[in-house]
Amino acid sequence: MNVIIRQARPEDAENVAPLIINAIGEIADHMTAQKEPGAVLEKVAEMVRGEHTRHSYHYTYTALVNGTIAGALVLYHGNQAEALDRYLIDQLKKQGHDRSIEPEAHLDEWYIDTVSVDPAYQGQGIGSKLFEFAEERVLAEGGGKLSLNVDIGKEGAIRLYKRLGYSITEPWTIIGEPFHHMVKTIS
Repeated sequence: MNVIIRQARPEDAENVAPLIINAIGEIADHMTAQKEPGAVLEKVAEMVRGEHTRHSYHYTYTALVNGTIAGALVLYHGNQAEALDRYLIDQLKKQGHDRSIEPEAHLDEWYIDTVSVDPAYQGQGIGSKLFEFAEERVLAEGGGKLSLNVDIGKEGAIRLYKRLGYSITEPWTIIGEPFHHMVKTIS
């Protein structure tokens, strides 16, 4: 199977947004200040099409199989997070929603915000290719720490990330929920 990974485009938003929501769950509700699934989906799609949030096409990569989006990766540097989140917080305030968004990475780390594979393509190595791509991007920028957060109850995911070389470095909290912060050094 030939998998092509490329930078997302604004027109990918309708296919990428459900993948992001699948990966981040209730965090999407918090970040969009929405509860109704259709409204959450539209707001996340707007973020992908936009320029200034962590889920913008600028920080999103798509895995294509025969021209179809089969997976998505959202990757950015921790030193960009505050500016990306500040823009979203300001937009939400303009709409009457007061939200805080916790940082999900340290300032000296690259951060994998999202890796998600369409259920129709799972088990075919696409997620592994997205992780490899993230490592290649970090290496191309000179290497460094690559981090992610995983819900403490997702034991299968924790085992997978450990097999990929990530180590649990500390507890982390996102919208009041406990996560493990995991890091891998890329050099």
